[in-house]
Amino acid sequence: MMSTAENPHAGQGSSVLLDIGDDVGALVVTLPAELEGAEIELVPTRGGHQPNHHHWPHVAVVPRRAPDGAVIHSAVFYEVPCGDHGLRLRPDGPIRLTARVTGGEVTHCAWPR
Repeated sequence: MMSTAENPHAGQGSSVLLDIGDDVGALVVTLPAELEGAEIELVPTRGGHQPNHHHWPHVAVVPRRAPDGAVIHSAVFYEVPCGDHGLRLRPDGPIRLTARVTGGEVTHCAWPR
């Protein structure tokens, strides 16, 4: 997925189309407001990750409006192979969170404070 730096129209808090099923799921991460605009990178943990590999999927943290009107900052990974994945600040932050994605489902997790 392109970052907002690569595509200025991407991730502006609008709806996200998820393409999930079989062995593909989605991941929604809620984050603190102070990380708005930061890039979150998804690193597969199977077989150990490669810390110098810079082509993992990444998305920007954007504010989104919840049905009750509250603003929630989130990063949405819309097409994720099932399995365990580490999440980190791009370009080379440490893994801050690990999430297990299940095919055909949306996994929700919260960034540690």
